[in-house]
Formats: sequence, C-alpha cells, structure tokens
Amino acid sequence: MAGVLGMSEFYDEELEEIKRRKLLELQRRLQMEEELKRRRQEEEAKREALLRSILTPEARERLANVKLVRPELARIVEDNIIALVQSGQLTPPVDEDTVKKLLSLIYERTRRETRITIKRK
Repeated sequence: MAGVLGMSEFYDEELEEIKRRKLLELQRRLQMEEELKRRRQEEEAKREALLRSILTPEARERLANVKLVRPELARIVEDNIIALVQSGQLTPPVDEDTVKKLLSLIYERTRRETRITIKRK
C-alpha cells in the first residue's frame, strides 16, 4: 500500500511541475505579445506624428477620408509620401493636390478590373 501512495505523490508532483511550466510559458508568451503590441503602437504614433508634420491639414483630411473607404490604399500612399520626403524627392508641406495625384497614380496601379461574362446555354 505504501508503494501505491508513493507513486500517487510522484504523479501529483510531476503533474504540478507540468502545470507550472505551462503557466510560465503562457505568461512569457503574453508578455511577448504585449511588448509587440506596445512597439506597434509606438511605431504607429511616430508615423502619425511624421505624417502630421509633412502633410497640410487638407491633405491629412483627404487621406483620412480615403482611409475610411480603402485603408490599404491610404497606407500605400502614406508610405510613398514618407519615402519621397525622406529621399528628398518631395518637400514638405505636402498639399492636397499632391496627395490626389499620388492617390490616382497608385489607384491605377493597384485596382483590379472586374469583368463579368455571361455564358448562355
């Protein structure tokens, strides 16, 4: 009987050790996710501040409106504006007309034409 009791205690200790390791792993993963989230938020805040300093209020408003309808298009235009300003090809402040031109250029490159064909029997 003493042997069975000893096995049970060993099993319980092993089970507790597994639970403890799983809990530590979960805590580490949560900390890493929180750190990633915090970094993304910081990067996004820096990006927004940079765009605020580059764009005129009208240009920011135009991009905000586009972002409501086509967020991916607005993101591409913002990336292009930042790259162009950093490379010296565009000088701040970037006005609404420049944003419109970039929007139309990028829209033409990224849009997909929808074709519907009807086959009759």
